[in-house]
Amino acid sequence: MGNILSLIGRPNVGKSTFFNRLIQAREAIVDATAGVTRDRHYGKSDWNGYDFSVIDTGGYVVGSDDIFEAEIRKQAVLAIEESDVIVFMVDGREGLTPLDEEIADILRKSKKPYYLAVNKIDSPSNYLDYTEFYALGIGEIYPISAVSGSGTGDLLDEVVKHFSKDKDDLPDDLPRIAIVGKPNVGKSSIINAFLGEDRHIVTPLAGTTRDTNFTRYKSFGFDFYLIDTAGLRKKSKVEESLEFYSVMRAVRSIENSDVCIVMADSSQGFDSQDLNIFGLCARNHKGIVLVMNKWDLVEKDTHTHKNYEDLVKRKIAPFTDVPIIFTSVTEKQRIYKVLETAIQVYQNRQRKISTSELNNTLLPIIEHTPPPMNKDKVIRIKYITQLPVAYPTFAFFCNLPQYVVDSYKRFLENQIRKNWDFAGVPIEIYFRKK
Repeated sequence: MGNILSLIGRPNVGKSTFFNRLIQAREAIVDATAGVTRDRHYGKSDWNGYDFSVIDTGGYVVGSDDIFEAEIRKQAVLAIEESDVIVFMVDGREGLTPLDEEIADILRKSKKPYYLAVNKIDSPSNYLDYTEFYALGIGEIYPISAVSGSGTGDLLDEVVKHFSKDKDDLPDDLPRIAIVGKPNVGKSSIINAFLGEDRHIVTPLAGTTRDTNFTRYKSFGFDFYLIDTAGLRKKSKVEESLEFYSVMRAVRSIENSDVCIVMADSSQGFDSQDLNIFGLCARNHKGIVLVMNKWDLVEKDTHTHKNYEDLVKRKIAPFTDVPIIFTSVTEKQRIYKVLETAIQVYQNRQRKISTSELNNTLLPIIEHTPPPMNKDKVIRIKYITQLPVAYPTFAFFCNLPQYVVDSYKRFLENQIRKNWDFAGVPIEIYFRKK
C-alpha cells in the first residue's frame, strides 16, 4: 500500500496548480485539524476509486539559480526513487528548455513509469504548441490545462493503472507502529534497542534507510508490527535536500501505520521539519507519540523537563493532547515506556463510545455552554454519534451546521478529550444537518 505520485519539472510550469486541483476535493478532510502546519507540498487524492498521495517537488527548492537547477535535478532523482508514478510537467507556452531535456534524460534512465504533461495548453490558438515536446522522444504526450482541468482526466486514467487498490497482506488485527523523524535522530538505534539485535545497520550517516520494512515484535507481552523505512541506500546517489527527503521518506511509513512514534533530537530542539512530520501524521489521522531523544545531551536543571515539554506543546498547538517522552536510546532510558505508550495510543485510537454515553455526557455540557450565535442564528445541537471509521470521528447533528464557528468545534473536542482518553489521537468533528 501507499500509492505515491510525484510531480516534477522546472519552477513555474504549473505543478502547484495541478497539485491543488488533485487534492482540492479532499482538502476539507485532509486539513480538518485546525492549526496544524499545512504542508503545502503533500496531499491526498483519489481518482476512479484509487486513493493516492501526491507530492509536489517544486515547493522544496531554495537557493540561487545555479543551486536551484542542481536542486531540481536532485529532487527529480529522489522523487523517482520514492514514488510509484511520476508526472513530468513542462510549460507549453514557454516551449522546450535545456532543463526539461535534462529531467527527461533522468526519467528515461529510471525504471519507473512516468507521463509527460504539457501544461498551459488552454486556448485554440496554442492548441498545437505541445507537439514540439515530441522532440524529447518520450512517447505519448498529455496536453493539459491545470487551471481549467482540461486533459487532466485522460492523464489520471493512465496514472492510476500503476496503483493498487489492495491493502497489504499483513494480519489486520495487530497494531502497526511506525518510527518516523528526520535523519539522524536515532530511529534505527531505537529499533535495535527494541529488537535487542543489530537488525539494522546503524551509521551516523543521514539516509541509510530505504524501503518500508515490517518487523513483527513479540516480547514483554507486546505483539505488533514495527514499520521502519529500512535497507541501505547508496549515499553517492543523492546529496538530499533534508526537508524534502524527510517528508518523502516518512510518507510511506505514516500511511502504512496506525501509530507513529515521531522522534526528534532534543539537543537540537523541535524544529519546523519535526513539526512538518508531526503534521503529516496528524493529517493522516494516525496516533502519535512524541519522542525527544538524546535527552542525555541536554543540560538540565529541575525545571528543564517541564519547560521543554511546554515549548514543544506550544509548537504543536492546538493538538497538544499528545504524550511526550524524553529518551536516551544510547543509555537505554525510557525506551520501553515508548512502546507501552504507543500501544496505549493505539487502544485510544480504537476507542468506540456508545451513542447513549456520548449524548448523556455531552448534551448537558452543550446546554450549559451552547454554540455562540452567528449572524443572529441560534444553533441547536440535538444529537451526537461516533461514526464507524478507523479513527475517532464524531458527528454532531444540528439545525444549522454551516454556522458553527471553529472555536466552538475546539471546545467540543476538548470536552470529548476531558471525558474519554484520546491522548495521542487526532479527533475529527463534523456538523451535520438533523
